[in-house]
Amino acid sequence: MAGDDRTEKPTGKRLQEARKKGQVAKSQDLGGALVLGAGLISLSFLGPAIVNSVAAMMRDILSRAAAPAQVSSAAGLNGIFHSMFGVITSTVGPVAAICVAVGVLANVAQVGLRPRFTGLKPQFKRIDPFSGAKNLFGPRAAFETGKAMAKVGLVGAVVAAALVPQITHLSTSVDTTPGALGKLLGSGVMSICQRASMAYLLIGVVDYIYQRRKHDKSLRMSKQEVKDEAKQQQAPPEVRGAIRRRQMQAARSRMMAAVPQADVVVTNPTHFAVALAYDGKSPAPVVVAKGQDYVALQIRRVAEENDVPIVPDPPLARELHRTVEIDQMIPADLYSAVAQVLAFVYRMAARRKVGV
Repeated sequence: MAGDDRTEKPTGKRLQEARKKGQVAKSQDLGGALVLGAGLISLSFLGPAIVNSVAAMMRDILSRAAAPAQVSSAAGLNGIFHSMFGVITSTVGPVAAICVAVGVLANVAQVGLRPRFTGLKPQFKRIDPFSGAKNLFGPRAAFETGKAMAKVGLVGAVVAAALVPQITHLSTSVDTTPGALGKLLGSGVMSICQRASMAYLLIGVVDYIYQRRKHDKSLRMSKQEVKDEAKQQQAPPEVRGAIRRRQMQAARSRMMAAVPQADVVVTNPTHFAVALAYDGKSPAPVVVAKGQDYVALQIRRVAEENDVPIVPDPPLARELHRTVEIDQMIPADLYSAVAQVLAFVYRMAARRKVGV
């Protein structure tokens, strides 16, 4: 396969281009684990103050409730709401601020402080119901579901291992005072949360390593691509522009030469055209040519001249053109749609042979 020769690490230019498109290695699990850990640490320090503040608020509310005249008026209710709002702000506010700060720092540490607004641009392809259904029920969704279940199972096992001994010790606290029982339960809950946080942090670190390797692998370059990029950077802008034009013309010529060997051309039907070839030896069909507007028209013309079947399938054509590069295999989430197109083409070819 053409993608097998991509053994070189991505250059700085390739990484910058990917970053501009929003393609960065980031683990949501690692950020979530750090936020959870920060929340637990802040609660361990601020917990007593929070409990005392809430207890004082409850005593104040109950004392006011003892005198119905104080709470039956609008002024009395307003005073209670102000008291509750002040306590909530002073207790929950610092913990929330710490969690937000740690969440921001965790993302900055992973991807750097270089905001890009490309991802904020509206892309109507993202609301395509066909693509959404494929992503929802495709192999990628099954993999993500399995990964989520594994994470929940691991954290659940750690929590269960910490919870079972706590349950057996509850029988010894029957005669304890409410205050002592509250401290006992609080320390037990904090211990369980700490163990769950450590397990989640371990999952986050593993997921971050996996995301980094996956990202680096997707951006790998062939030796020829590295050489071409080095030549372009060393030459003057005019020369680099001429080289790029010649490379584009040569690539387009090679692409058009591969269209007659394609098995099918999937079209939009006028704006996009993607030629697919499948030799039966590769795991999946390969995109041998693709284009938009004028290039798409040329691909269809060459396909018609060489009796290559042309199948209109706008959602599939757009998705193939957007996600798959030339000489690359189609992704797993498009196997089903492409298989249906190829099956239709093969059936029509068989009917023509038998004269049906």
